Order: sequence, then C-alpha cells, then structure tokens
Amino acid sequence: MPGLVSAKTPPPTLSVPESTQIRPSTGTRLRTPSPSPSTSRVKPSPDRASTKKKPSPSFKLPVDLDLDDSALDNPDLGPFLLKLARDTIASGDGPIKALDFAIRASKSFERCAVDGEPSLDLAMSLHVVAAIYCSLGKFDEAIPVLERAIEVPDVSKGVDHALAAFSGFMQLGDTHSMLGQLDKSIECYNNGLKIQIQTLGESDPRVAETCRYLAEAHVQTMQFNEAEKLCKQTLEIHRVHSAPASLEEAADRRLMALILEAKGDYESALEHLVLASMAMIANGQENEVAAIDVSIGNIYQSLCRFEEAVFSYQKALTVFKSSKGENHPSVASVFVRLADLYYKTGKLRESKSYCENALRIYNKPVPGTTQEEIAGGLSDIAAVYESVNEPEEALRLLQRAMKMLEDKAGQQNTIAGLEARMGVMYYMVGKYGEALSSFESAVAKLRASGERKSAFFGVLLNQMGLACVQLFKIDQAAELFEEARAVLEQECGPCHQDTLGVYSNLAATYDAMGRVEDSIEILEYVVKLREEKLGTANPDFDDEKNRLAELLKEAGKSRNRKAKSLENLIDPNSKRTKKETPKRWGGLGFRI
Repeated sequence: MPGLVSAKTPPPTLSVPESTQIRPSTGTRLRTPSPSPSTSRVKPSPDRASTKKKPSPSFKLPVDLDLDDSALDNPDLGPFLLKLARDTIASGDGPIKALDFAIRASKSFERCAVDGEPSLDLAMSLHVVAAIYCSLGKFDEAIPVLERAIEVPDVSKGVDHALAAFSGFMQLGDTHSMLGQLDKSIECYNNGLKIQIQTLGESDPRVAETCRYLAEAHVQTMQFNEAEKLCKQTLEIHRVHSAPASLEEAADRRLMALILEAKGDYESALEHLVLASMAMIANGQENEVAAIDVSIGNIYQSLCRFEEAVFSYQKALTVFKSSKGENHPSVASVFVRLADLYYKTGKLRESKSYCENALRIYNKPVPGTTQEEIAGGLSDIAAVYESVNEPEEALRLLQRAMKMLEDKAGQQNTIAGLEARMGVMYYMVGKYGEALSSFESAVAKLRASGERKSAFFGVLLNQMGLACVQLFKIDQAAELFEEARAVLEQECGPCHQDTLGVYSNLAATYDAMGRVEDSIEILEYVVKLREEKLGTANPDFDDEKNRLAELLKEAGKSRNRKAKSLENLIDPNSKRTKKETPKRWGGLGFRI
C-alpha cells in the first residue's frame, strides 16, 4: 500500500520581513511521497532586501521599555518597536524579546490607523510576529496573526497592497503546511497566485515560480492532474522569458518528470529528464546532473530496463562519491536504489549488501546530515527489507525513523505514513492488535491535519478495517470499509482496484453481520461492473461470482442482472445490522 514515507525539512529559520514583494524567496521544502526524489521546494515569504524603515527623528528612545498602553498611541512608537524587533533578532538576543517588541508594534500601528484604516505597516508587523511564532514552533498561534494580516491590505488600492496580500497568503499557506494541513495550505497558495496574476499578469516569470510552488503542493497531496496543468504553465512562461536550457526550465522539467512518473507515463517522464540533464550539463551543474541520473535510473527500473538503470545509478554514484564523499547521504540513497533493483532482478544477496552499505552511512552520518534525511533513508531501506520478506527488520527501521521525527515540527503526516506502514508489517506477522493501534494512530493524525480525502487515506481505512476483522470487531470494520468506499469512489472511481477491493471486503463484512441482502447487492454490482467495463479475465472475478452464487443459493434467489446502484445501499444507521458469529469465516473473501 502507498505510504507517506518522505521526511520533511525542519521549520524555516526565522526571517523578518522588511517589505513585501511578489516573489518567493528560496528555502527548503519537504519531499513528496513519490516514485523518485523530487527537487526541493522554495518557500514563498516576504523578501528581505528592501531598506529598513527608520523611526522619526522626533521620537526619543524611552528609558524604560516597559510601556503602558497609553504610550502605544504615539504614531512614532510603532516603527521604532518594529525596528527594535528586527535588531533584537539580528543581534541574537532571542526571539522572546523580539516577539514582545513586534506585538507591541502591531498594537501601536492598529491604534494609530488613519481614518480607521490600518496601514501596511500593521500587516508588515503582523508578518514579523507570525515569523517569530513559527521560529518558536508555535504554528497554531501564528495562523490567527496571519489571518489578521491578510485582512489589512486592499488589493484594489494598488501594487503595494497586492504585494502585502500575496505575501500574507503564501506565509499562511506555509504555516498550514508545517501543521500538515495541506488542503488549507493549497487554498492559501491559490489565493496568493490569483492576486499575483491579477497584479503582474499571467506571463510574468514570478508567476511561474509560484505556479511551480503550487504544483509541488499538489504533488504532496497526490493531485497529479492539477500539478501537471500548473507545471505546463511554468514551462510555457519560461519558454517565452528564459534562455533555452535555463536552470529554471530544467527545474520545471524535473518536476514534470516526477508528475508524469507518478501517473505512469514513463516515456514522457524520461524525455523531460533527458532535457533537464542537458540543461544542467550546459550550466556546469555536475551534482544536479547526478541527481537527474538517479531519477532516470528510476524510470528505467519502472520500464524493466534494468541494465540501463544500473548504468544510470553507477554514473550518479561515481559523481556523488567524488564530490561529496564516500559517506554522504546522497551515496546512501543510490545504494538503496541499487538494492531495490537487485531485489527485483532476483539477486537478493547483492540487494542486502547494498542495504547494509546504506545503513552503515546512516548509522554514522557525516556532519550536517539532518534527522529528516536519516529518517527518510531508513524508511527507504525498510521498504526493501519489506520486499524481501523480512518484516521484523523493516519494523525496526521504521521505528527508528519515527523516533527521529517525533519532536520535529510539521512532521505529523510523515509520522502517520510510517505508522501506517508499521501497521501493515504487524498485520503481515499476525500481530493484529499492534496493527490496529498503529493504524488508529495514523488515522487520528491524518484526520487532525484535515487529510481525509486522499486515496492513501482510503487505503489506510481499508487496512484498518481488515485488522478489525481479524480481531472480530465486525461493526467497527463495517464503518471503516464504508468510509473507505466513499473516499476511494471519490478519488479513484468505482473501477479502480483499490475501490473494488473495498467493495469485496464490505460485502464479506455484511455477510458476517447477517446483512445478506446488502452483501448480495454489492457483489452483484461488482460482478456486473467487471462484466461490462473491466472484463472477466481477472482471477478475482471467479471468486466474486462464486461467492455471489453461494449467497444467492442460501437466500433461495437467482442473480439479479440489473444490479441496483450503491448510492442508497450503504447506510451506517441501518437497523438491519445483526450481531452473530460468522458462519463461513474462511470463505468470506476479505481482500488485502
């Protein structure tokens, strides 16, 4: 099953905006769950390059800064306190004191509003307050501050207001992202993009940067169609404004390759990677070329062109060893890719050897390696051990990875993905109680972050339902399968294998509960779906048809060739539910 296995980067370092500008500043971004490593994402935030505001010359430095509220009515106090907050951060005196200055600056700007309309200085000071809260890991407290900051600008009043609104939306989106609230994050980025396009036009290069940023956010939520549209837009803008084979175009093509690979369009993905590699070679970016070679190797591996994949990996490995050293995480990541490839070609001894080499590097990381990098590497190695049927070793590595991320801000979705994989491992070794606990913890984290609509969430609910079945918690299993069905129908459609698997599990659960009529109707719907749209060659078809015939025989009925719609079939409040011991437990046909 898919898992959110990537390791996010740590919270952004504290940056204090001096002015707002419609252009993202550079930074790192969490890696998306994907078939191959993605490029890092930039973090839009207010630029810091403009000149600082100075307090009015008539304003005298207070001897005691423990001011009462009446002092905040002085219009010269706000700019002074805001400068003081910036200077405090720059001097290293600590964010707590700077936060106090910034909060009081905001209060002063609010009080001294001309004609009752707050100035952009208020928005700027609120951005500073929010940035300091984020540096302290207090993302929940930063959100209402940024929401207030967004209310201040009036886009109709000109470019400066538009810039402030854009900056606020992007900063708010980043804050939601650090809390794992990806849907809210994308909504904020979309609002920022609309303002930017309205102000700069659709073809401005800065719009391309934001489109790419938003595309990467959609990849995070596995919304690949939306991501592809935005990435095409960025490529079109760079085609007009950038020189051929530019670094910007190369970055866009790498992202497009990632999206196309996730959609299964490997040949097109390979074309974009080759063009990106040529651009990087032209610009002398040796390490970036090596990173692209790894992605090319992944594509070749997906196409079962294993010799070409090995060649690409070995090229990248040579570059990383010479430029970064034998014990760099980049070297370990290539070892993991080679381990996965050799497993797929049946060379298990070589596969385990490469896993051990990667573990050696992650166990003694070079200085500067982040906990997130190590956790991501351990998670990838665990996937190989899982493939070679060593679930105990995979569990041990996943537990290590999760422990590394427990105290890191913005890692809840990543931890949820690790817990989901651990649940699968526990299920495989027959520890159903531990599996259920892991699934419950993962589902709780995803619900808290608002991640309730992804295909991954639906698959996770299905796995949790199976664990409940093994523990004879049939009513709870039925509820989980019902929710999983709703999510997967919405995200994947009724013909997807994951959705069909949930249908089958739900039918078996209803049968176990005594809701035979409901079970028959679901199976009739599935069999009809396979006959009319999917074909009957799938081995699951015979199983489902036989189960349907058995239920019909017991009920004294013949098959209804006009299966009813499922729209009104599944009702969690149905009064037909019966609690009784299942009669044919081994033959109910639960689908993992």
